[in-house]
Amino acid sequence: MELYTNLRAGEKGAWLSIIAYLFLSSIKLTIGYFGDSEALKADGLNNTTDIIASIAVLIGLRISQRPPDLNHPYGHLRAETIASMIASFIMMMVGLQVLLSSVMNLWNPVRQSPSTLTAVVAIGSAFVMYAVYRYNLSLAKKINSSAVKAAAYDNRSDALVSIGTAIGIFGAIIGYPIIDTLTALVIGIIIIKTAIEIFWESVQTLTDSFDIEDTETLSVLIENVDGVIDLVDFKGRTHGNVHFIDVTVTVNPYLNVWESHQITEKIDSTVKRFNPFCTVLVHIEPHEIPTAVEEDYHF
Repeated sequence: MELYTNLRAGEKGAWLSIIAYLFLSSIKLTIGYFGDSEALKADGLNNTTDIIASIAVLIGLRISQRPPDLNHPYGHLRAETIASMIASFIMMMVGLQVLLSSVMNLWNPVRQSPSTLTAVVAIGSAFVMYAVYRYNLSLAKKINSSAVKAAAYDNRSDALVSIGTAIGIFGAIIGYPIIDTLTALVIGIIIIKTAIEIFWESVQTLTDSFDIEDTETLSVLIENVDGVIDLVDFKGRTHGNVHFIDVTVTVNPYLNVWESHQITEKIDSTVKRFNPFCTVLVHIEPHEIPTAVEEDYHF
């Protein structure tokens, strides 16, 4: 129940991003056009694709809330990861478009300098997107959502892009119009870089990659659980905001079922103290005991 409550809470971050991008993109494209700023128009175009990306995240969060069924025994949690990947594709397309437009403008430079209003809009946009970034990052950590975290990183990238846009515009105003176009070029590169980072993280999740440091830490914690003799196998994978942990441990072969079950409960509570967003499956195996000491383990 708590899982689906967290997913619903994640929708707030997606909606906040959508509203912010709708507002900012309309202002940037309008002011950028009338204020003769290629950088601000590129930034506004970036925000329009962010709307689509945020909608994809919202849809992914909605699908993730569907309960398990016969075809999806683990639920639909990876839908938000797929949504993050779709968002990265959209960002990549826009980044390439901005790069192409910037290169064309370098070959055919515009001599007219942008207005001061375009710089003011860029600075104001940076403050707005940074505030959205802080909110979504805090929300992502609270509910452990990869999709909301991807949205937060996109928000941060947009804030940095807007700062760069303002710098480029000011440079153009003081007599170097080409700086505006060069800034648009840098914006395209930043958009592509962010898209690649989000895509790579999504691929890692969908291919069942698991953090090495978490694996090492959890392995040590499990090995130190009272009753565990040896940790034979450890596997971890991520579905949305839930980590599925599969472990195989050996215990005293002469324990009864209840005593073995108590060990699995201890392992489960130990893992969840480290990360509450974990579902743990423990397989118990009898530990091989040398014949010479076998009698010492009888109860």
